[in-house]
Amino acid sequence: MSKINEATRDLVSDANFAFPKERKEPIHDAAHVRNAIARFKQVQGVTDAERDAAWKRIQAAAKNMNVALNEKDWRELS
Repeated sequence: MSKINEATRDLVSDANFAFPKERKEPIHDAAHVRNAIARFKQVQGVTDAERDAAWKRIQAAAKNMNVALNEKDWRELS
């Protein structure tokens, strides 16, 4: 996975984050989608409603980038 430095992160649009308001968990490429899935439950300071919305963004990004996603809901993550 390519690392994003602070300057590059500032250039990533809000739409390319699972949590755009907080700018947490970038999902602009397949590696970052997989990382967002793996770290999803580690995100702090967000509501369940924000998690639901973030999960939908992750699902869409995963489908678009052919990333396998077995869980239907973020609550299924271990």
